[in-house]
Amino acid sequence: QVQLVESGGGLVQVGGSLRLSCAASERTFRNRVMSWFRQTPGKEREFVASIVWSGGPTSYSDSVKGRFTISEVNAENTVYLQMNSLKPEDTALYYCAAGSTYSRSLHNDQRVYNYWGQGTQVTVSS
Repeated sequence: QVQLVESGGGLVQVGGSLRLSCAASERTFRNRVMSWFRQTPGKEREFVASIVWSGGPTSYSDSVKGRFTISEVNAENTVYLQMNSLKPEDTALYYCAAGSTYSRSLHNDQRVYNYWGQGTQVTVSS
C-alpha cells in the first residue's frame, strides 16, 4: 500500500509563503496522480491542486491559481506545494492524496483518491 507523509505546515503572516511536502513510499500505477486537498471545520474537503508524475499535467482550484504551485521530484518520491501570497482563507488542514487515474473532470473529486496522508496544519494570521 502507498504511504504518504506530509510536512511543512505552520503559522505564517498574511502575504507570506510556505512549502508543503508529501513524501510517497513508492511510485506505481497506484499513485500516478498526486493531489492536495484542504479542509476546515464545518466545510467540505476541497481540492487545491494535482499533478501527474514525470511531467504530467497540473491543475489548480480557482481560489489558489496564480498563488500556489505544485511540483514533484521523482528521485525523492516527493510532491511539493509552494504557497505564496497566503490569505487567512487559506487556513486549513492540508492533505496529500494519491490515485491511479487522471481525469480532467474528476481529478478534483476526493472519491477518486485511494490513499491519504495524515494532514498538516496551515494557519495564516490576519
